[in-house]
Amino acid sequence: MTVLSKDSVQFLCVCAENAGQRLDNFLIRELKGVPKSHIHRIIRSGEVRLNQKRCKGTDRIAANDLIRLPPIRIATKNISTANAHIPALKFEIVYEDDALLVINKPAGVAVHGGSGISFGVIEQLRRSRPQIRYLELVHRLDKDTSGLLMIAKKRSALIKLHESIRANHPHKVYLALAIGNWPEKIHQVRLPLIKYTGAQGEKMVRVATSNQQGQTAHTLFKIRKQYAGALLHQIGISALTLMEVILKTGRTHQIRVHMQFQQCPIAGDERYGDYQANKRLQKVGLKRMFLHAAELTINHPISGEVLQLSAPLPPELQQFLQKLPLKPE
Repeated sequence: MTVLSKDSVQFLCVCAENAGQRLDNFLIRELKGVPKSHIHRIIRSGEVRLNQKRCKGTDRIAANDLIRLPPIRIATKNISTANAHIPALKFEIVYEDDALLVINKPAGVAVHGGSGISFGVIEQLRRSRPQIRYLELVHRLDKDTSGLLMIAKKRSALIKLHESIRANHPHKVYLALAIGNWPEKIHQVRLPLIKYTGAQGEKMVRVATSNQQGQTAHTLFKIRKQYAGALLHQIGISALTLMEVILKTGRTHQIRVHMQFQQCPIAGDERYGDYQANKRLQKVGLKRMFLHAAELTINHPISGEVLQLSAPLPPELQQFLQKLPLKPE
């Protein structure tokens, strides 16, 4: 343990780029290594002043606001030592400019640390790009999902992109391999989702029952290819269906749960999938969940230009599909 010490009163002047943020969120980002609980305490106690007045953590800051901070002396872990354990991993870049970064995230990498994971994509990017002051996730992908992931390089870009997401403007296309024959009459699923905690303390999602008020969730489905034949029959699987999936809402585990509810779970999905079928598929080469964020169409948050971005299926998924016999017409 070392001591992070700032023994005198400090004053922070808010720049235009940070305008509009909540005071507590701004201080959490500025005072790296200081626990959130301590930041909230010094705000509540009146030790933090906004333009010489008492303030709340929920207050919005504006350009040229002056924030007074009390002397801060906190025992904490050595930040530089902790950061040294974060690898400065470089990811495949699909698009980048001064406001936006889009990468092709590999499967098996979390987007951020937490819940037993010490670091993720965002921490690795910050470690590899120390010269960039602002890097924030625009949205999330599950750890075992690969594909397009957006990171904002300006707060103004983050705000605009979040507005677009709330308005369902981004066109997101995923590729998913379903276990079984997807019902041809099912082109969309509109089923509300509810979160709960699993037996091992893990975060889970299920379709809400009629007496539960879940979050609205809407997913579009289109069959791309169907597979059936000797290779699959040998391992006890009747069929697989490659699906094109379009998200109209972006709920946690939405695609995975909607496909599970249709009794066609995603191949390789360890949380919502078919355990026995996944074991059989591993024997013929599928070592991960077959879910990939393949296409993204969105207006650029600053220029308004329409961006049409894509990421091909990873080699391991392409090679697996090449092994499969197509279903006879």
